[in-house]
Amino acid sequence: MKMRLLPLMFLLACGAAQATDGYLFTYFTGNGQDGLHLAASDDGYHWEKLGGGKSYLAPKVGKSRLMRDPCIVRGPDGVYHMVWTSGWNENNIGYASSKDLVNWSEQKELPVMGHEPTVLNAWAPEITYDEKRGEFLIFWASTVPGKFPLTEGSSEEKYNHRMYFTTTKDFAHFAPTKLFYDPGFSVIDATFLRAGGKSTLLVKDETRHPPRKYLQLAAAADLQGPFGTLGKPFTKRGLWVEGPTALQIGGDVLVYYDAYTAKRYGALRSRDLENWEDVSEKMHFPDEGTAQRMRHGTAIAVPAALLAALRANPTNQTKEAP
Repeated sequence: MKMRLLPLMFLLACGAAQATDGYLFTYFTGNGQDGLHLAASDDGYHWEKLGGGKSYLAPKVGKSRLMRDPCIVRGPDGVYHMVWTSGWNENNIGYASSKDLVNWSEQKELPVMGHEPTVLNAWAPEITYDEKRGEFLIFWASTVPGKFPLTEGSSEEKYNHRMYFTTTKDFAHFAPTKLFYDPGFSVIDATFLRAGGKSTLLVKDETRHPPRKYLQLAAAADLQGPFGTLGKPFTKRGLWVEGPTALQIGGDVLVYYDAYTAKRYGALRSRDLENWEDVSEKMHFPDEGTAQRMRHGTAIAVPAALLAALRANPTNQTKEAP
């Protein structure tokens, strides 16, 4: 497949602009019951689990006490902010912060959909820093029964997701939740790519009837939209995927995804966001084929000093604020 080289500089939804010498993957295992797991890579292809594969942070908020879909962004002050799915059928998400990913703030339960008494869920939250507005943008997928009747019954069970969002400057005060993205179908697992001053939204079509479950891209005039027409699906039809995340490695853009029905991680590579090459066989992910395999994670660029400090702590002696 022929690809043309474009000079791309990417800022990811769960990453901020910074000098980088390595890459970090935040992920969960199992059902998310034991919390945050981390993997490191120097090239974006070979990933090693950190802390001996132990959890870096056990979940303490939400009724279900889960930590699924952990997403981290590095703020302008160097502090890492993380959000996650705290339960399957709840109106809240989890939040905590850290300067080194070892010592953590007290966890908070953010009732982002508390204003909707019938809401079914708040899934896969993403966080990014909006430099234009000087604030953090948090967005996630929720189903509010009866809200979008034209696509009811298109997803599993009673789900019919749309993307919602809030913003904050200090994680103490939050803007009222609003609708973030409605593409006309059940949508989850949105994340951003920003290239050459232009933003692109990466989303999963969650339609089950008929099966889609693939990834698409839409241009974004602004981090809060409006969003352009979706491009053609670029993951293989019939391969159900979720949790996309991306990195730029040299001139290549890598999109990682959890092929959850196949119980493995995969990756695609592009240089123009139009032509994609499957590079899954070139990847090494920790614990593939086991119950501890990586699930729905986020890849971010990080300074070499952070990776060195994490690698130097093989026993994973984590601490959390009381």
